[in-house]
Amino acid sequence: MKRKGIVSLMLAISLMMIAFTMQGCASSDDNKKTKIEIVQYKPEAANYFKTVEEKFNQEHDDIELKISSPNDAMTILRTRFIREDYPDIIGIGGDINYSYFVDAEILSDISDYEGRKEIKQAYLDIDEALELIPTDGSYALPYVANAAGILYNQEMFEEHGWNIPETWPELISLCEEIKAANILPFYFGFKDTWTCLAPWNAMAVDLAPADTAKQVNRGETTFSKEYKELSEKYLELLNYGPKDPFAYNYNDACTAFARGESAMYPIGSYAVPQILSVNPDLPINSFVMPGNDEKDGNTLNSGIDLQFCVMADCKNKEAAYKVLDFLYQDENIQDYIDAQNAIPCKEGNFKLASMLDGMTEFIEKGLMTDYQDHYYPSEMAVDAQLQTFLIEKDTNAFLKKFDTDWQRYNRDIIRQVQQYEKEHNN
Repeated sequence: MKRKGIVSLMLAISLMMIAFTMQGCASSDDNKKTKIEIVQYKPEAANYFKTVEEKFNQEHDDIELKISSPNDAMTILRTRFIREDYPDIIGIGGDINYSYFVDAEILSDISDYEGRKEIKQAYLDIDEALELIPTDGSYALPYVANAAGILYNQEMFEEHGWNIPETWPELISLCEEIKAANILPFYFGFKDTWTCLAPWNAMAVDLAPADTAKQVNRGETTFSKEYKELSEKYLELLNYGPKDPFAYNYNDACTAFARGESAMYPIGSYAVPQILSVNPDLPINSFVMPGNDEKDGNTLNSGIDLQFCVMADCKNKEAAYKVLDFLYQDENIQDYIDAQNAIPCKEGNFKLASMLDGMTEFIEKGLMTDYQDHYYPSEMAVDAQLQTFLIEKDTNAFLKKFDTDWQRYNRDIIRQVQQYEKEHNN
């Protein structure tokens, strides 16, 4: 023990000497700078964040900003979290991973950040709803969102005089009208299982409670009950796609729609850059998926695509807030919108991509509801379950398995939720 202590002491002294030597080699300017590290999970936006990093560092003498945009950021972050090697700020989506991070208490409460006052309330509400257990404080700052609905070929619609549907019966009637013109109403790319979630989410916001997952966790309902109409309408939608929608992947579907092989494509706004890469001149517009039989019940399926969280381990919160101030400048947000066809979470006079014109009214009014799959644990592989369901067309079997798997993969969360409810709702 004594020998070990001496060795440890010597090692510590050696490390201190090395550190002192390294500091002596560094410039005095570097010593004065506070270093802020961001790791964000969207590699497709890497060029944007490289530019932001350069601009920030040119304008600030007191802070050095480093932004990483790795391909597998979530895996990298989890590995670093295990080692307690935290960056200062993380850029993640508004989904179940955020829920886990809040629950793990590794995020800093940023309720005192003044910039929160400029964020649209609908997106702040989405973040709050994602918390597994209600917590005091705010732990994320929404940056940009995306939306899922129906993209359509505007030139084709104008040529045939087709009207934008506002109810489910109108959508089905439109599909029949398009078929009568010997045109395929929808293209699907269901060979990639994740694409099965796009129409599902877009219809779910109209046909299932926004907090379905939370209600199930509290033991108040079941997915078999809340998802029955949703499942049945999804099968009906399938009738208006290609004969074998499982033969085509996401790229195939984007390419086919870009080439005019279908009038519509039920997908998120994130698909637009891929489509335009095939046909830059395609006149794309969009409309909200009309899942309801009455138009008054429609809402836009929109979720937080990117948000920033300050880590609880951040040593200089003031410097982190200065970085957030820079990121949330209108000019920088507009640059991101232009590059990624995104929707700003910040209030302001931003110019959105023209293909979002059909959704603008819902965005401006805050009529937005989060993606149901943002509450699904990855272990459930709901996308694969949906693909199997669409192939086999057995609604009861699908819903029964959904309920069973939910209880299996969420048992710890369910126990926490029900314990919380017991303690706070006596």
